[in-house]
Amino acid sequence: MRPFELPDFYVPYPARLNPHLEAARAHSTVWAREMGMLDDTRDPGTPEIWDEAKLDAMDYALLCAYTHPDCDGPELDLITDWYVWVFYFDDHFLEVFKRPQDQPGAKTYLDRLPLFMSSEPPEPENAVERGLIDLWARTVPAKSDAWRRRFAESTDNLLRESLWELANISTGRVPNPVEYVEMRRKVGGAPWSADLVEHAAGIEVPERLVGTRPLRVLKDTFADGVHLRNDIFSYQRETESEGEINNCVLVVEHFLGVAPQHAADTVNDLLTSRLRQFENTALTELPPLYEEHALDPAERASVSAYVKGLQDWQSGGHEWHLRSSRYMNEAAPLGMSATRLPALLASARISRPHVPYQQVGRTPLPEFDMPYPARVNPHRERARQNVIAWCGAMGMYEPLPRHPVPLWTAERLAGFEFAICAASLDPDASPEALDLGTQWLAWGTFGDDYFPAVFNRDRDMAGAKIFNARVPGFMPLDCGATPVPENPFEQGLADLWHRTASPMGARGRAEFREAVEHMVESWLWELNNHLQGRVPDPVDYLEMRRRTFGSELTMALSRIEHAAEIPAEVFQTRTLREIDASVMDVGCLINDVFSYQKEMEYEGEVNNGVLAVENFLDCGRDEALPIVNDLMSARRRQFEHLVSAELPVLSDELALDDTARAGLAAYVEELRDWIAGILKWHHETHRYDERPPQRTTGPSRLFKPTGLGTSAFHLFTSR
Repeated sequence: MRPFELPDFYVPYPARLNPHLEAARAHSTVWAREMGMLDDTRDPGTPEIWDEAKLDAMDYALLCAYTHPDCDGPELDLITDWYVWVFYFDDHFLEVFKRPQDQPGAKTYLDRLPLFMSSEPPEPENAVERGLIDLWARTVPAKSDAWRRRFAESTDNLLRESLWELANISTGRVPNPVEYVEMRRKVGGAPWSADLVEHAAGIEVPERLVGTRPLRVLKDTFADGVHLRNDIFSYQRETESEGEINNCVLVVEHFLGVAPQHAADTVNDLLTSRLRQFENTALTELPPLYEEHALDPAERASVSAYVKGLQDWQSGGHEWHLRSSRYMNEAAPLGMSATRLPALLASARISRPHVPYQQVGRTPLPEFDMPYPARVNPHRERARQNVIAWCGAMGMYEPLPRHPVPLWTAERLAGFEFAICAASLDPDASPEALDLGTQWLAWGTFGDDYFPAVFNRDRDMAGAKIFNARVPGFMPLDCGATPVPENPFEQGLADLWHRTASPMGARGRAEFREAVEHMVESWLWELNNHLQGRVPDPVDYLEMRRRTFGSELTMALSRIEHAAEIPAEVFQTRTLREIDASVMDVGCLINDVFSYQKEMEYEGEVNNGVLAVENFLDCGRDEALPIVNDLMSARRRQFEHLVSAELPVLSDELALDDTARAGLAAYVEELRDWIAGILKWHHETHRYDERPPQRTTGPSRLFKPTGLGTSAFHLFTSR
């Protein structure tokens, strides 16, 4: 009996089939036997994984023929061998390590595998290692060093992060939805598949574009689409036969407390939302990127071929899931996926425009999960007085060329109480450090008010990009001269940068500058949503919100304080990145709850987490608020799980000394202070007072800014 009926999938592009399918089928069977993957050639001591009949029924050549319809025969053979290898690895890992829950053995096994992606690999001991040597030698000669590094990292991720899945199974821990989606990208292997799309198409994405937001989002949304689809089809096999708990349908079932059918439909909606995000990014963000980076015709063609290859993979992967014996698909219709009306209607609902300025009323605050006491720095009053004087000195109370009415007054700033925020975020800071932290908060919030007041009002994306492009000039890594400031935002940045960066080392300066750049650049994303009247996809929203809120900036300052104690590579580990991200999400969602009425009713905002949940689940505010609060709680619990379960293991693996371990313990305490301080400030500041807007002459309305890190102050115009 099936646990649910398959939902109506959104498949906007037709699947096509490579004409070299039969040759690839024959080749892959021979290759699997030569590598020792079939029962009649398996290594001594290896359990039964596959026989030829099982391999034929799963039909990985069909998968590759559907997902790479245009490559030639030898290339299809190579790609098919890669997929035979990766699925064999998955099943082999299940039988040898997951079922017996052998974490030490799994770690030793996984630590060896990167060695087989080198010029001098060791002698292979099993079919996985033997296959990897063969495939690596056949794959990398045609590609650049940059592509090789990316592909090796993607391969290592899908292998190594299997430990995360194994740890969840061993403890019976079902991950929360945000954690699951982000981790599934690594362990699920779709970023690895995206790299192979470049190989199959005979192109490479220009290296200077790889780290940009549009290319990053295309790869992430592609990966999420592949994995969420797979989770729906594989739910029955994984939960009934394999004891798996790392499946998004199960994650949603557990998080929302719903039946499997409801959970599967919700995951399918998320899949649709991610595919629509892919389309939106390709259509609205790639063309400007081409111009900004001056791509030549060949480079543009390469990126276009990459996008087409990712689209082919989605459609082809869906058709294969409908046919493979590996999945629950008995009642699924074959073909014609793109013409299914219910899926198209669902995609239209998820992507419908938002109607701004709806009256929503006062927001009922939920019972926040906050076990940490908020401590307050004793120098708060000094910081409060000094930030008011500093903002005046920077010109923040003056009329501006494109905004003749002052954004702020000293009285309004006093009500914002940034000193309370800074004093709670860092209760042990010195008077001078507290002044600096308070002024950074004020500067970031002024910019967050100034940006929409000018660029959202004028729908001026070109001007916003010029504004963004000037920002690095005020943060010279040598702390040298800066351009002449054109507004208080630039004046404040130049002043704060020199005071903050001068005592730092080169690494700290570069890290902190990058955090500031990310925050300001993220405002362009908010403006793009505003111009489209588009409520963001929930995954894209959370991942970008960490930047728009300024979380990266404040946490970068904390990390830099511990630079002398904690080695740099510690902060690059998955555990520390997940610790930071989970804490950021708690703070961001707290802000979204408190600012909801002002942003919805008075400012016409579309970038709000409560609204993102409403839009995605097609529910009202009162249904969305408990879900947002549950997500905050889940992320806080994940933070504590990482601290208690993973951080000690990481410290042992990296052989950290007592100084580094003490520094990490202090850093974790500062993050707890950060969470408690964010909530305390929101309760005490007047920045989010829920009050009706003031009328001006004519039809214009004055909206009070809302921000720490939110795009809040919208238009002021007058006749």
